[in-house]
Amino acid sequence: MNTAVAMRVEEPPRSAFPGLDIDEEAFARDLQSLRTEMESSLGPEDLAHFRKIERWGRVCSALGYATAWLAPNPLSALLIAQGNTARWTMMAHHVTHRGYDRVPGTPEHRTGRAFASGWRRFLDWPDWIHPDAWRHEHNALHHGRTGETADPDLVEENTGFLRSSSMPMLAKYAIVAFFACTWKLTYYAPNTFLEWRRAERRRTGEKDDGSNMRLITAFNPLTADGRAFWWTCILPYVGLRFVLLPALFAPLGAWAVLSVLANSVLAELLTNIQSFVLIAPNHAGDDLYRFNDRAKNNAEFSVRQVIGSVNYATGNDVVDFLHGWLNYQIEHHIWPSLPMSKYQQVQPRVKALCEKHGVPYVQESVFRRVKKLVDIMVGRNSMRTVPTR
Repeated sequence: MNTAVAMRVEEPPRSAFPGLDIDEEAFARDLQSLRTEMESSLGPEDLAHFRKIERWGRVCSALGYATAWLAPNPLSALLIAQGNTARWTMMAHHVTHRGYDRVPGTPEHRTGRAFASGWRRFLDWPDWIHPDAWRHEHNALHHGRTGETADPDLVEENTGFLRSSSMPMLAKYAIVAFFACTWKLTYYAPNTFLEWRRAERRRTGEKDDGSNMRLITAFNPLTADGRAFWWTCILPYVGLRFVLLPALFAPLGAWAVLSVLANSVLAELLTNIQSFVLIAPNHAGDDLYRFNDRAKNNAEFSVRQVIGSVNYATGNDVVDFLHGWLNYQIEHHIWPSLPMSKYQQVQPRVKALCEKHGVPYVQESVFRRVKKLVDIMVGRNSMRTVPTR
């Protein structure tokens, strides 16, 4: 009598990413080793670097306003815009991620919880965006769900109405241009605020039917969210940037006041364009991935941060300052809580690890990435998708 013996054959672990031969666990182990090394080397030089970059941003603002009263001019506006962008993308961005909490000597007001809190909001980060709303929408939701359908900043998802529209392509480009010039007010401030309000309702047990997530709600003063948005985001910023600051130049005459106001408005336009160009392409392009479900484990999550993000040119403080330190998006998404200086040090080594493990590492000029971003927004191209398992 023949005896059938069932033998179990061990299959090699399959990658969670079809078409990519990646050992996620081995990659994650190497990343963890590198992270431990970076965190163990935190020191006073990281805080000194932060203070230097902060000074650069403040000098830009000071020079901009020091010349803004002379006449409306693009140089003053550019300097003010660069100062505004620095406060957001370099100071607020990294501090609220607690990038300096463990750095020796960091003062309390430069820690993640205390930065821009209370009255310090108008000293540390005066902006349309409410700091607490940013902490929730960006730090928790975007970084926790990067590239997923639930990511509140997933460009391809957010521009679905534009991608599927039958309007002429020229009209689509005009809409993209409009949002690029206004997106801090028309997208980031209301989106972060409404996500935050939604989370607060859930925390207190209030019913949330999701209707509050329409961005137009934030601008409607007849709704509770709308009134709160006007009082906590729009009016404080308008009062500071376009009323108080120009009024400080009143002793120099009406022309000085009008010149500062004109330069402030132009600076607002420029900082919107600059931040849009630097931020929006970070996770958009036909060579980047999006995901329909949650990562199954930390190793898979780490790979997703790389293949769903893109770096720009990197290398030194001047280049990085002009890029708003958003040129290290891959490293930042792997380790959001590192100081800016550490991204410079670790970037070549992360890139080498990706090459070692076969993880696609995308790095291109910011101008090429803007082209890829716009192609996604208007529907010319689509992102790569990892199938749901």
